[in-house]
Amino acid sequence: MVSDVAANVSRVRERIAAAARRGGRRGEDVLLVAVSKGVAPTQVQAAATSGVTDFGENRVQEALPKITQFGPQVAEAVRWHLVGHLQRNKVRQAVQLFDVIHSVDSVALAMALDEQARQAGRICEVLVQVNVAAGPQKFGIAPEALPAMVQSLTVLSGIRVVGLMTIAPQVDHPEVVRPVFRRLRELRDEVARAGGAPALAHLSMGMSEDFEVAVEEGATMVRIGRAIFGPRPHET
Repeated sequence: MVSDVAANVSRVRERIAAAARRGGRRGEDVLLVAVSKGVAPTQVQAAATSGVTDFGENRVQEALPKITQFGPQVAEAVRWHLVGHLQRNKVRQAVQLFDVIHSVDSVALAMALDEQARQAGRICEVLVQVNVAAGPQKFGIAPEALPAMVQSLTVLSGIRVVGLMTIAPQVDHPEVVRPVFRRLRELRDEVARAGGAPALAHLSMGMSEDFEVAVEEGATMVRIGRAIFGPRPHET
């Protein structure tokens, strides 16, 4: 199993590099976030040994025991990302556990994170989740609400908005969702042109099924689970 994870990490990195070249960038420009939802700690350790430095979890309650059981050496070598929906009652724990939160989808949530981060004496990096595809089951703000939201978050000192995130619909062919990724990049560029907002360096988009298209369209973070760790138990 450990050797499988190492081989999978290598293959994913090769695919990221190839997609980045097609988009006129370098593979090093794209951060691999290995999504360890439902994954045993031994597999997380195997990925870390293979050079993965960033891991993503979907739920605070699952991440808590997983993160805390690693020793200081592993803890200092990796960063943890919350890539799933964050409930308000989990904000305090999220600030303590995660280095980056990808799923800020309201001003109220951002303000709660800001308050807890300031109380903890830290600055939490966040991304604003945008519901580009307008899916009824997806979280995220509407694209037209993005400029005002980003502007409103600039006054908060406990969080730093570093980019945007979106989740594309599940489809049979990744080309179908290319416009979703392209639109997120366009939204980031529109905010930049409008001025008065922090630089949004990151676009978190693309998962195991579609990350190559996302990279071609400008992703700087890809959230990869199945392509690294294999199907989760309930998916087999």
